[in-house]
Amino acid sequence: MATVKLLTDADAEAIPAVKAVFDDIRATRKNDFINNFWRALANDPANLKRVWESLKSVMTVEGTLDPLTREMIYIAVSTANSCQYCIQSHTAAARSRGMTDAQHGELLAVIGLAAQTNHLAIAMQVPSDPEFDVK
Repeated sequence: MATVKLLTDADAEAIPAVKAVFDDIRATRKNDFINNFWRALANDPANLKRVWESLKSVMTVEGTLDPLTREMIYIAVSTANSCQYCIQSHTAAARSRGMTDAQHGELLAVIGLAAQTNHLAIAMQVPSDPEFDVK
């Protein structure tokens, strides 16, 4: 259960700053769906705007990483941070951007391997190799 109210569209209509962000989310994503993360953040309109602008500046701009790769990285980081909500929402986004079952399987294998080797390196307190330093 959420720890904050999830603002409805009617609630958002009554708060111009929230309505503006919700309208931008809809326009950017080219659909009418506002997911619960944004509805929860809407309790603080300034934070809602800040986080949405930040997300847009990373996830929706042209760059050297394609949109699917960005979503897959988001899934990996969300897994590392144990964020079920983000894992589900970004897996759905990745699938909508063309992620196949085979790609998802490989992603999960990489996530699992990285988690295992990260924990082993931490447990053994292995020092970094000087060859890995930026020169």
